[in-house]
Amino acid sequence: MSKKRKLIFRILIGLNILLIAIVIWGFIKMNFVKEQVLLTEVQYNLVELEGLIAHQSDNNWSEPNLVTTELGDILEGISLGITTGEQLGTLSNSDKKTLSLLYSKLNQYPNDELYSFVDLTEDDKKNFEQLREILRDVGLGLNISISNSMDPFMRKVEELEEKLKLNSPIK
Repeated sequence: MSKKRKLIFRILIGLNILLIAIVIWGFIKMNFVKEQVLLTEVQYNLVELEGLIAHQSDNNWSEPNLVTTELGDILEGISLGITTGEQLGTLSNSDKKTLSLLYSKLNQYPNDELYSFVDLTEDDKKNFEQLREILRDVGLGLNISISNSMDPFMRKVEELEEKLKLNSPIK
């Protein structure tokens, strides 16, 4: 091979390596976006929900709409996480199924929609207090360390969905 061909060959090899690095970097960023949506919009809000339920229970449910609004935010976060994961192609079928089942279970609790607040009955308050216990049992609560990684979070979601299926007073 002539010197010119060797130089062109080396440049092409370098460009291919650069292109592969760019593709890998893009995939990592897409996966990061999916994880951040689920962790911030679902996991952190579930922890906050547990804390709000405890606070409302301790204060005779003085502001119950804080709980129902937070639950509405969680439902929106789950929906956004599923949509984002599907659009990016980074959400596995099992994760989608687990999140969809959790969505359907949590959606059975009273939750607020835009400009529409729900009035809670005594049974609703008891159901939320039981939900709080379930959240704490699976490791989603205030003063409980949580992971910033998807795998432990998805295991908690699976466990939460199972416990809601078995123990939830709302069927």
